[in-house]
Amino acid sequence: MSVINNIRKHSGWAVGFIGISITLFVLGDLFGNNTLFGGGNNQTLGEIDGKEINIQDFQSRLDVMRQNYEAQTGRAAGEQEMTALREQAWNQLVIDIAYRKQYDKLGLTVTDEEMVDMVQGNNISPAIQQAFANPTTGAFDKSAVINYLKNLNTLPVAQQQAWADFEKNLRADRLRQKYENLIRLSSYVTKAESEREYMAQNTKASLRYLYVPFYSVPDTTVKVSDSQLESYLSDHRDEYKGVDTRTIQYVTFPVLPGKDDSTALSTEIKTLARGLASAANDSAYARMNSDIALPMDMSYASMSDQLKEAVKTFIPGGIYGPYREGDTYFIYKYGGTKKDTVSTARASHILISPANPSDSAKAAARQRAEAILNQIRGGASFEALAATNSTDTQSAQRGGDLGYFQNNGSMVKPFEDAVFSMSSAGLVNRVVESQFGFHIIKVTDPKSNTLYRMAAIAKTIAPSQSTRDEAYRKADQFAASVDSKAEFDEAVKNDKSLVVATANRIPESSSTVNAIQNAREIVRWAFDDKTGMNKASKVFETDEQYVVAVLIGKTEKDEVKVDDFRDELTAKVRNKLKAEQIMAKLGAVGDLDAMAKKYGAGALVETTNDVTLATGLLSSAGFDPLALGEGFGLKKGQKSKVFAGENGVFVMELVDKTEAPKIADYTPYKSQLQQAIESRAAFLLNEAIRDNANIVDRRAKFF
Repeated sequence: MSVINNIRKHSGWAVGFIGISITLFVLGDLFGNNTLFGGGNNQTLGEIDGKEINIQDFQSRLDVMRQNYEAQTGRAAGEQEMTALREQAWNQLVIDIAYRKQYDKLGLTVTDEEMVDMVQGNNISPAIQQAFANPTTGAFDKSAVINYLKNLNTLPVAQQQAWADFEKNLRADRLRQKYENLIRLSSYVTKAESEREYMAQNTKASLRYLYVPFYSVPDTTVKVSDSQLESYLSDHRDEYKGVDTRTIQYVTFPVLPGKDDSTALSTEIKTLARGLASAANDSAYARMNSDIALPMDMSYASMSDQLKEAVKTFIPGGIYGPYREGDTYFIYKYGGTKKDTVSTARASHILISPANPSDSAKAAARQRAEAILNQIRGGASFEALAATNSTDTQSAQRGGDLGYFQNNGSMVKPFEDAVFSMSSAGLVNRVVESQFGFHIIKVTDPKSNTLYRMAAIAKTIAPSQSTRDEAYRKADQFAASVDSKAEFDEAVKNDKSLVVATANRIPESSSTVNAIQNAREIVRWAFDDKTGMNKASKVFETDEQYVVAVLIGKTEKDEVKVDDFRDELTAKVRNKLKAEQIMAKLGAVGDLDAMAKKYGAGALVETTNDVTLATGLLSSAGFDPLALGEGFGLKKGQKSKVFAGENGVFVMELVDKTEAPKIADYTPYKSQLQQAIESRAAFLLNEAIRDNANIVDRRAKFF
């Protein structure tokens, strides 16, 4: 039975592996009743490469996937799981239809002999190796596969079907690999391209330049008209793709527990605390009475800040609490500590990634990382430097914080080794290199492998029915009083307790509205053909609140308007107008210092030495390929004309240029380019297939 569970597990892995190749669409996650909202009896879910996808056929496929998931996990699929399964089912259809057409054109197949080789031959599939790994050693056991197949016909029908599905996924995965490899290996880098890359990485120039950044001209001094925006959009239509979205404003009426609700729970949890203290099996008692499943063994990292402070005073056998965190009360029976097999730590980092895989780019990245480390050693704020320098944009928003993690391979090895070599909090006194770049690391909570045994009960304050009824009454009264945007605004103005929120450009497939989860009903209302502009909605119930909304904006895929991209277009046109002003004021090209002095505030004259085309950065302007290209194209001592770059207006002067010496072998540079092309091949291939298949996706109308 454990083998078939592994097969189910890795069947999902195989399907998921296929699914990764397709760019995911965002889906809604509430299934209607097989009816097309606002679309009469149309049962067509979409179209792939000219083939219509019927909702019943899709649902049949989805039902099989749901049943496999529930058999694998032992629990019913929730809304979040169903969203993922619908996405997987759709991606399988793309594979089966759009990809299959390409396979057939090329004559690609996976023979039965190949399948035998993948399952029990000399080239075992990774999925088979994982499914039949020895549970003790983790090593693959081929004899287990052979024995399983010998007895396959004696197994229940459901298990035989699971194996058939597993093999089907293996075959599909191998076919996709063949196709992608065929495209990937058909790419070629010429000697001329390799030589050009070598020259870009190794030819160095010293540039002196006049730079007037666009931001030096206040935005308020440059007026942008709608006609200018229309003209710009018309000239750059291909850059601005239309999409169906809606913008709404809304107010919420939260269902918050009242004083009576809190009092009732407080009494209940005191009774539970006495029961927990006397329970013969405290862990079983806690599980039966807790609203939230809590682990018996807690690491310090997994605790709330309140519990971290409190646990220092706990004595084994004692009952502690209740502690309130939000709307939840916690009580704990403390059972002492034990040692875990892995350690946990918390750290922050600043990641400096090279611009490309070349040695020169890596050297430049290391040099920059070393400079940042020196700034921190000198007293600079780690968090501030992370926010402005780290190429890990997600952690940069948190000052570099990565949260807690274990030394179990969850982080790349050089990073993990550096963090867990620290016995106390503080800065790792060196730059750490990994495949992602160069890390400056600060350990904020040092390693610990202590686990705290806690029998814990969590009880959440639930609003009573009378509380819910009162919240709905207020929402319904508000909705009944408004029909238009004007009435909506007036009603909000008269009720100081209401706060208007705006959700911009909601896609039709979205299941959320800002932070509101399970909001498909609101999204469907916003996209309903019967919903007019500036019209207010009925009352929607979402999670623990009621919502009343008003539709204030829409964009259409087939009709791109200035308002759809107003902010982006305004910035582009404004910079263009600024460039014209700056260039007119600078006048004719002459001595750079004299030009800057004549221009006045905002003009900078700077020099950048030993810059390359491949990795070049200008001091204040940063990465500006237009300026770099203009500078490298000059002769020694020559100045460029006045021109607009990416971030401002320039006059470039080439002070000196050292050409890269000729070499006999450009193979390393050819390999770099080849690897870059091959790494993009699968993604670009999928994009091309999708575009060629003319996929029409109407799933949001059904789910």
